[in-house]
Amino acid sequence: MSKENMNDVLYEEARKRVKKKKSFYGHLGLFVAVGVFFLLLDFTTNDGNGDVLIPMIPWSLGLTLHYISVFGLPFTKGVLTEDWEDRETAAEMRKLGERFETKQEKLDLNNDELPLKLREIERRRNYNDSDLV
Repeated sequence: MSKENMNDVLYEEARKRVKKKKSFYGHLGLFVAVGVFFLLLDFTTNDGNGDVLIPMIPWSLGLTLHYISVFGLPFTKGVLTEDWEDRETAAEMRKLGERFETKQEKLDLNNDELPLKLREIERRRNYNDSDLV
């Protein structure tokens, strides 16, 4: 892909993202305006108990989902991406390698305490088969 084509692709992707952000900010503005209208309506016509605001609850859920679709989950930038997966895989491999080396060192230090073979276990048996239930 040439540099000009790459710039065109990047420009188009940037435009799409800007349009999504613009759409979210419009949604947020409408949410705030309707919320303020409902508050004024509640204080002027009802006893101010907030019943008029009940439709705002599902709408706030929709607004939250819209935010996540545009900006992603807060505080998770770079999480659950391909780069993150590669970093986590490398870290896990490093940890497993360290554990394996530690276990190997313990086995090397305790050569006389290597796991017993079945024949050795049979010879060390201190019970009769009749003692077993």
